[in-house]
Amino acid sequence: MLRLERYITQSVLWAILLVLMVVVGLDAVSALVDEAEDSSETYGFAQIGYYILLTMPDRFYEFIGPAALVGCMLGLGNLASSSELVVMRAAGVSTARLTWIAMKPAFIVAALGFVIGEYVAPRSEQAAQTYRALAQQKPGGYASDGGVWNREGNTFLNFNAVEKQGIAHGLVLFQFDEKGELQSALRANRAEFRGDHWMMESVQRTTFSSWETQRTRHKTLRWNTAITPDLLSIEMVMPEQLSIADLYRYSNYLAGQGQDSDDYQLALWKKLLQPLAVSGLVLVAISFIFGPLRDGTMGFRIFAGVVVGITFRTLQDLLGPASLVFGFSPLYAALVPIAVCVAAGFLLLSRAR
Repeated sequence: MLRLERYITQSVLWAILLVLMVVVGLDAVSALVDEAEDSSETYGFAQIGYYILLTMPDRFYEFIGPAALVGCMLGLGNLASSSELVVMRAAGVSTARLTWIAMKPAFIVAALGFVIGEYVAPRSEQAAQTYRALAQQKPGGYASDGGVWNREGNTFLNFNAVEKQGIAHGLVLFQFDEKGELQSALRANRAEFRGDHWMMESVQRTTFSSWETQRTRHKTLRWNTAITPDLLSIEMVMPEQLSIADLYRYSNYLAGQGQDSDDYQLALWKKLLQPLAVSGLVLVAISFIFGPLRDGTMGFRIFAGVVVGITFRTLQDLLGPASLVFGFSPLYAALVPIAVCVAAGFLLLSRAR
């Protein structure tokens, strides 16, 4: 039995890893082509390639669920096509036992995805976005056309990038009063964090009053704020690309500032439930092999896996924004697609018996 378990586990695991490598490779090539449209003198092919390389861990994490689904279909499908599953069941191995054995690779992949998503992808993605922003920074160092926004009280901050050493680039600060009227606008080439404050360099400040505007320049200017480089680094990436610890910490920070943190709460629950999501998708794949796709071709299995994966992702994409609009808990938005997969998997398996 141990040899049988090892054989099934290896067949499914290698199929999942192969699908993952192919899907991530195609996605990286597509991203490389898209990034080439933003190339410039300072952001050439070498810089674009390095940026794509830094984003690879996040791409692996993003596609682990779909790859586990399709890979499991292919791995078990090959065993079904060669009648090996039939022989195993004829030898007295129950469907429940085969299902448990086939789920083990899913647990391995889910654990791998959790480690990448929690400890590798967030850091590499933050480094990638910082590298890209610095490479594309316009002359003068001030904020680009896009930049990243943050808020503290009545102060709104836009910046290009922030480095690990606590150096921010291209800052623009807008200060409003309690009535929402603009009091001042400040531009700084760069700023360095020094424990409890920022020291800005090459500062240009414009103050507004009811009768005039006044512009002053400062070589350096102190900025007292509770905003730290860690908080700015979190702003550089999408909520889905952050670690669980950063999502929890930043959600509390936004709540303390009186800002909406539901999108970060949603990303937090998706991260926490990601192993269950992978397991649910694999359970659907197993139920398909023991049920309607037992005699299907490899091409049809891939098609079915892609359809299920797209349906799962669409359901997540619909419920996520819906939770933000209608105000129900982000936990439900993250949990419902998983529950649907698990229920469908058990239903199909029960009929396959």
